[in-house]
Parts: sequence; structure tokens; C-alpha cells
Amino acid sequence: MNEDRATPAQLLAIAEAVVAPAAAQVAELRAGAAREVSTKSTETDVVTAADRAVERQLVAELRRRRPTDAVFGEEYGAGGDPAGAGGSGVRWLLDPIDGTVNYLYGIPWYAVSIAAEVDGEVVAGVVRNAATGDQWSASAGHGAWREGRRLRGSTETRLGHALVATGFGYQPARRAYQAEVLARLLPQVRDVRRLGAAALDLCLAAEGTVDVFYERGLQPWDHAAGGLIAAEAGLTVAGLDGAPGDGEMFIAAPPALFGPLHDRLRELAAAAGP
Repeated sequence: MNEDRATPAQLLAIAEAVVAPAAAQVAELRAGAAREVSTKSTETDVVTAADRAVERQLVAELRRRRPTDAVFGEEYGAGGDPAGAGGSGVRWLLDPIDGTVNYLYGIPWYAVSIAAEVDGEVVAGVVRNAATGDQWSASAGHGAWREGRRLRGSTETRLGHALVATGFGYQPARRAYQAEVLARLLPQVRDVRRLGAAALDLCLAAEGTVDVFYERGLQPWDHAAGGLIAAEAGLTVAGLDGAPGDGEMFIAAPPALFGPLHDRLRELAAAAGP
């Protein structure tokens, strides 16, 4: 393969090849002694030895296959990976365990998430639930898939009948503000689910198991793969007021629900606060 000419399908094939052994390692480490815990931004923002070990494995395998690509991982370095930025135009975004708190407590809702960007645009992504083996994937222009089934998102058209997935940040003041927003949104939707792994939540939105997803405070590795999967399933993926989906606000919803949810979140100043 010519590294500099890799297609989205070729990059997805690489992501799928490396995600399965990484997810297996996650499961093996949980059964062993790799749940040693430290914290990052706050006392509730945990990271385990498994997060770091799995990311090292992912980086090593990507290095072997595509040595001149850049890598941007949650544990490998928020500043990116200058040693791998060799001009290929490809950057890998890695979350070795999305849903670390679930992993720590044995709740079977945590995943390995891998996405590939080309010149800043996400073109391939895969999310694999390490507890169950369920896997979702997408490449730009080729749809979103789960186990050979193409995903189309929810057919719900009324916000009042929508099941909403969301999450909270780790800073106490931000959490409190997000809870206030959610409390005001809740009477206007069917119900809310907070499952604890944004990448998997986006996959549920892509397949229509939940109707919409929104969250403030996501990092690129949180939403890169899941966001592409949602978009390729036909969902509108964006932020507020025409901004791209990012850390300020990330919304994924079917077109019929995106406008009503967007407008309500704007009315609630969901992107404001701490």
C-alpha cells in the first residue's frame, strides 16, 4: 500500500484489524491486575494501567503498518505525536478505553475507539465494545455498519418522543451546570440515558437504539469514530449555530430531530457555564 494514497476503505481495514486484539487485551487486563487507578483532570476523571497498556499496543501496531502517520491518543499525548507526523496527511485518533469508569466497575459498556483523519477530515472509524465484542464501523461515503447490517438511525420525528443519550464532564461545576440543563430538557423528551461512553452512545444513535445524542466537553478521540459512524448513518452531526461538533457542543440526531434539539439546547444555554 502506498501510505500517502490510502483510501478511506484501506484505513478502515487497518482500524478493524487492530481494534479486535486491542479489545481482547482490554478484557484480559480487566481479568488480571491492570485496574490500578490514577486520576487526570479531577479526582473523578480516572485512568487505569489498562488504558495506557492498550494505547501502547495500538500505537505500536499502527507504527508497524504505517510508520509515517501521526497519532493522537487520550493517554499517548494530548499534544499529538510529532515523531509520527511524517507528512502522510493521516492522523489516527485513539481512545483505548472509552468508558473507563464502567470498565473499573465491571459495567459492560466500554470500548476501544479508533479513527483515521486525512488532512483533518475523519474518513474511517471503528468502535468495538470490549466487554461484548459488538462492533460498529464506517468509512467516508460508504455508510455505517454493525455486523454486516447497514445503519440508518432513528425514524422518530418528534422531540417529545425522543430517547436522548448524553454525558457529563468531570469538573464539579460543569457537572452541576449540565445537570441543570438536563433537568430543564427532560420534561420535553421521552427520557434520557446516561450510559458513560460517548463513542458507544454515538453508535446507539447511529443504529436508532437511542434517537439523539448530545454532550458538551468531548475530546476529539471521544467522538471521532462514533461521530463518523453517526454521520454515515444519515444523522446530522454538528455543534450549535452552524459550528462543527466539538468540545463546545456535539449533537448527533436524525435531520427531523436535529433542529428541535439544537434550538432547545441553545435556549437552555447548554454550551455556556463552566
